[in-house]
Amino acid sequence: MTTIPVIDLNLFTNSGEYKKLREASEEWGCFRLVNHKIPLTLMSEMKTVVRSLLDLPMETKKKNTDVIAGSGYMAPSSVNPLYEALGLYDLGSSQAVHTFCSQLDASSYQREVIEKYARAIYEQIVDIGHKLAESLGLGRDFLKGWPCQFRINKYNFTPESVGSSGVQIHTDSGFLTILQDDENVGGLEVMDKSGAFVPVDPCPGTLLVNLGDMAKAWSNGRLCSVKHRVQCRQATIRVSIASFLLGPKDEAVEAPPEFAGEALELVRIKSS
Repeated sequence: MTTIPVIDLNLFTNSGEYKKLREASEEWGCFRLVNHKIPLTLMSEMKTVVRSLLDLPMETKKKNTDVIAGSGYMAPSSVNPLYEALGLYDLGSSQAVHTFCSQLDASSYQREVIEKYARAIYEQIVDIGHKLAESLGLGRDFLKGWPCQFRINKYNFTPESVGSSGVQIHTDSGFLTILQDDENVGGLEVMDKSGAFVPVDPCPGTLLVNLGDMAKAWSNGRLCSVKHRVQCRQATIRVSIASFLLGPKDEAVEAPPEFAGEALELVRIKSS
């Protein structure tokens, strides 16, 4: 474990874990999630499916087209030459999952695993959003209709790339991100309040949660939108699965009345 906070979903029967969740979200903008509801067998199966999809020929991967900007296939670029990704927008829609699988000629087994994972991760990310609201003294009457997408990431690290960046420093533009990290290959780093980068080493069977720009705006600056990056530490393939709770489709994000009067920083949502 690193120095980032650890949140245990089995402990939310007492107020102490809600307080810990709030403090982690305010001070770090990220935390390690243990005793979550995603079966470990499903996580393992999904990782195998993800690897096989990312190994598809380029002409097949290019069929994974955007629904919104950045939701389809992302090829290596001059900015991030070691990185590529496939995307599925709107995990809560069975039609969207079907379209994603059809674009990539997924087998019946691959489709089944992707469908199960999409349902499970969507339920988990909404549950975390509700618990976060409760930790701030708010009700659970939000998140309804907010779309969620995942992006499956591959870092093609080589001996020449050791010490370089796999993905540049950034914050996520959405509300929450749940990351199933590579259980064997590290490289993820988050920025703490002092501006120093803290390594987030692999911890098999757990999930990492990041807060994004939309959470910071929604909380009127109370919550931290964590800056993070991926560094190449060893010459090997690194694979991860990031699921993003994006925010409402057709509305601006506004702070609840409980936050609106607070003298906290206002932020502008990045368009990406």
